[in-house]
Amino acid sequence: MNKIASHLDFHAQALMLRSRRNEILASNIANAATPNFKARDLSFDAQIRKHVSGTGPLKVTHGQHLDTAISVGHDRILFRDPINPSMDGNTVELAVEQMEFSENVTRYQTTLTFLNNRISGLMSAIRGE
Repeated sequence: MNKIASHLDFHAQALMLRSRRNEILASNIANAATPNFKARDLSFDAQIRKHVSGTGPLKVTHGQHLDTAISVGHDRILFRDPINPSMDGNTVELAVEQMEFSENVTRYQTTLTFLNNRISGLMSAIRGE
């Protein structure tokens, strides 16, 4: 069973990170008119590299150790530097946030497709097709 989990792990972790990033970007968009709100973001590339290299929250040192899921704490969420900051201290730039959100949704759907294809391939192998 661990072999199946490891086969799906990368795409599952990527899907979890994409989902978390969608939540953060949606929060930015929802707070576009909130005074002094600071736009936040998640560095997907840095987080997935930590997972792939094994330097995440728990480093796996033996082949039979179970890897942990990536936990995205507040220490890994970054603040976005605005191009045109507003007078009220809000750093959300609606056009930038909408573009980032749209791109992330597309990447989320692509990752979901990859994961579904992996699962379909495993199901075919189990059925002997």
